[in-house]
Amino acid sequence: MLDYHHAFDLAPVGLVLSRNRQMLDCNRRLLEIFATTRETLVGRSFELLYPSPDEFARTGERIVATLGADGFYADERIMRRVGGAAPQGGGKRAGSNGALFWCRVTGRALDPRQPHAEGIWSFEDLSSRRQVSVELTPREREIAALLIGGLTSKLIGRRLAISPRTVDIYRGRLMRKYGAATSAELVTRLLTSRAGS
Repeated sequence: MLDYHHAFDLAPVGLVLSRNRQMLDCNRRLLEIFATTRETLVGRSFELLYPSPDEFARTGERIVATLGADGFYADERIMRRVGGAAPQGGGKRAGSNGALFWCRVTGRALDPRQPHAEGIWSFEDLSSRRQVSVELTPREREIAALLIGGLTSKLIGRRLAISPRTVDIYRGRLMRKYGAATSAELVTRLLTSRAGS
């Protein structure tokens, strides 16, 4: 017989079972990704994993607004390592306390009509391929993530409840920070995290 709890614990991606945006259970890989312990995460809000409370709140709103009829949601975003004691089965990352990193997040609400009621979420650390190499504001982080997802200014504006013109202003700031001459070059630099000089 397959031991599903053992399979959950040893999965190659970080996994979390949630209820009302609280972490009910997680696996070893999630502890390694966020450089922390079960005691630090279980029973706590997902807010602990976000760079700011505003990003936590706005991401929750986006999930509700864009959740598919099948209950699935996915994006790439910047998250924050918690730090603390070394997780069981893996060493603590040097300088990990509060460090920001790119993460692919995929989730499924068990009931699509209640997106945050109960769900399962996977987390994949993208830091080996993409570094956070430039200091960004919370809004710049959100817009950068949506640009990587291929969204236009109009669609980003809808997702974030801001005007397309405001998105263009933030895109311009990102282009200056990354030394990009075009939007396509900005996305390439975001994906490879090569900041301009």
